[in-house]
Amino acid sequence: MSLIQTQYLPHTKETRARLDTEPVVRTLLSPDISPDLMARFLIEWSARGAYMTEPVDGWIRGAGERCIALGQEKVGRQLITHAKHEAGHHLMTIQDARVLTLRWNESHAQQLDADALVAQAPTAAMREYRQVHDEAITGDLPLGQAAIEYEVGYLAVVLVPRILANVRAVLGQGTLDSLTFLREHAEVDVGHTALNERMMEGLLSTHPEEGQRLSAFGARGLDCYLRFLDDCLEAARRSLGGDVTAAAA
Repeated sequence: MSLIQTQYLPHTKETRARLDTEPVVRTLLSPDISPDLMARFLIEWSARGAYMTEPVDGWIRGAGERCIALGQEKVGRQLITHAKHEAGHHLMTIQDARVLTLRWNESHAQQLDADALVAQAPTAAMREYRQVHDEAITGDLPLGQAAIEYEVGYLAVVLVPRILANVRAVLGQGTLDSLTFLREHAEVDVGHTALNERMMEGLLSTHPEEGQRLSAFGARGLDCYLRFLDDCLEAARRSLGGDVTAAAA
């Protein structure tokens, strides 16, 4: 049994379990969700996702630089290399928002402005998501950044494919094809998760007592992201007048 399994995962178990129980998750996975609610949610997720995604390469690079400053040269270099692969990914979410908005405007009297949606003020969960990353990379446990990415990567690998399957069932292949950012990350985050796991396993091999602190960063990041998804769903409901409901799965 790995150190991740014994020293880390027991402390994130409760937060991870919410991927099956949160009302927002149950709504998004419900076959009874209305097409309009799903479509508006996807627009909000993509548009607001730019705020969540734009700093990612800087966070990873910052964690790497902080590791090097603390004498952890090898893992620091790994993080800096990894950061290069994340640069500019927020542009994918913006483009997805524009394509989804165009599709919406072609079939609805309610006309949306994608750029205005991208520019919306962040919610508390969105601001806290940035804050927890900043706390990790400026503190004495910069691999807390890897733990956050590990948990959000878990969401991308475990939950996002289930949501995408329901998108296809409710809205069709055309909408699914428009979700370039989500589809790509549901695939590539498998590799990112493995990298983060190796780095955290390395730390735990010499400092097993850090498992609980690592998991605290990861759980906070995942909690923020789940609340962010709920914010997107509630914004979609408000946009539709609040009278759109879906049965829980």
